[in-house]
Amino acid sequence: MSADTGWSAAPDPVLLVAADRTLPLPRPGTPRRPRPRPGRPAPPGRAPLGRELRHAGKVFAAETLKQHRRLFGQPLVIASMLVWPLLQLAATYYTLHPIAAGSAAAARWPLAADPGRLLGFLATGALAWAFFFSLVQSASHFTYERMTGTLELLFLSPANRLVLMLANGAGALLQNAWLLTCFLGATAAGFGTLDVAGPWMYPVVLLALLVPAVAWGALLNSLMVFSRDSMFLYTVLDDPMWFVGGVRLPAFALPGVLRLLGAALPLTGSLTVVRGALLEGEGLAALAPGLAWLAALSALLLAGAALALRVGEARAQRTGSLSLA
Repeated sequence: MSADTGWSAAPDPVLLVAADRTLPLPRPGTPRRPRPRPGRPAPPGRAPLGRELRHAGKVFAAETLKQHRRLFGQPLVIASMLVWPLLQLAATYYTLHPIAAGSAAAARWPLAADPGRLLGFLATGALAWAFFFSLVQSASHFTYERMTGTLELLFLSPANRLVLMLANGAGALLQNAWLLTCFLGATAAGFGTLDVAGPWMYPVVLLALLVPAVAWGALLNSLMVFSRDSMFLYTVLDDPMWFVGGVRLPAFALPGVLRLLGAALPLTGSLTVVRGALLEGEGLAALAPGLAWLAALSALLLAGAALALRVGEARAQRTGSLSLA
């Protein structure tokens, strides 16, 4: 008898035992399709766009519900979301108006002498501040994710990393800013301080606030998820951000260096568009440069968020440490 040195006519799949699972090897001549890695989109043709969108929607809903249960579950918290910003707005108004109206500042800043216009200026600043600073708070909450151990679960889940960061920020934005937005909108309409070119400008204002804020939140979340101490974010992005962003003071009153720093913040660009659309009656043609700058800045922020996630996750896989450096 001679030894059998070839394949049989109809061989069974050869089994490869790797780690704790048994995987069949592909038959000779059968191309292997790449398997999608956790947290990354599937190759073209594997998952339709509708399925990807449904998956992203589930991630957004889950993150929003988680934040609501942990941070916004009590009626007292809901009330504070309106009371605290209004107290800050009143304190700023009654600090600026008596000084600006009775000094030479009114010659350079005419609206300071008009109580209605000054209140509109400060109210739009408070609204934009609520949008952007709620995302600073959202990013700082990744400290609790580390302490409770849910951060590891987020990275073990099959959800896309960037979608998780966007969902975390959008959930905080939705629950922090909606009440103040409704109240200030109704108040401004009631006092007649709005000067709007047309009703089509309201969606433009909302997008000018929403899109840059979500992109800003994605970048902050992507950076803070790899930081053990995120509380320093309050020190860096609380008072300095509203000061250079033109929230309570006009940008022309700041030194040139601070104006340059403020121009790099999406908050400043959003305020320029919002105030131009709601208080100055400017249309799309006048606001086009500001909107184009906001779109470019939002794209840069999202690209920075994706890069930070990729670098941080690669380092975590290599060193076992959740940090960027």
